[in-house]
Amino acid sequence: MTDKNTKVALVTGAARGIGLAAAQRFLGAGWSVGLLDNNTETLAAAVRAVDAPARTLELPFDVSKPEDADQAVALMREKFGRLDALVNNAGIAHFGPVMETPLEAWREIMDVNLTGPFLMTKAAVPVMRETGGAIVNITSISSLRASTLRVAYGTSKAGLAHLTKQLAVELASYGIRVNAVAPGPVDTAMALKVHTTEIRADYHDAIPLNRYGLPEELADAIFYLCGPHSTYITGQILAVDGGFDAAGIGLPTLRRDMGNG
Repeated sequence: MTDKNTKVALVTGAARGIGLAAAQRFLGAGWSVGLLDNNTETLAAAVRAVDAPARTLELPFDVSKPEDADQAVALMREKFGRLDALVNNAGIAHFGPVMETPLEAWREIMDVNLTGPFLMTKAAVPVMRETGGAIVNITSISSLRASTLRVAYGTSKAGLAHLTKQLAVELASYGIRVNAVAPGPVDTAMALKVHTTEIRADYHDAIPLNRYGLPEELADAIFYLCGPHSTYITGQILAVDGGFDAAGIGLPTLRRDMGNG
């Protein structure tokens, strides 16, 4: 067990992208961190890369399984003795028209994107309430505005946005704050893989800041909502999107988007 005064965070979907950037942000601030992901190979590589064995815990689990959520938190408590922050970042997507969205895909997305945070929160609260703390759910701009091809993904993220508010109200008496970060387009491996040059140009035109966000910028927002400068903030959805939602622009080309955000 590490120093009992060292703060501790658990980040799901931490093998890459926003989740890994968040884990690195906590580690850089002196926290201990549990990195959870169901992609065991990528997770192991990420944990090796951060190279902080005394302050990290590799958690190869699936957030959609109750027993995995419970075991992950139990291992966190065993190694670190406390839990101050939970970042529910793990998520999956299926993009396609509603009539071409299989029920199996709908159920899997709901299981991971919505039920997963519910299960992780239920597992974490008995430990978190001992010291108080913060939960940050990673929703999406798709939770705030509808677009084509995202009936399952967008609905799951909208549900997570409301779950954030519900949990904020219910967990306040335990000294636990609950907020969400809603990313817009972010330069992750997924976006680099599936966003064509044309799509990227359209997003740049639609985003007032005229660029994609960086995983590190999302990590800063997540860390802020877990840190000492946000102690009177709960039940909020913080859009980190370069002004995309505020501009309210919808371009026909964006209907072909198959990436994140």
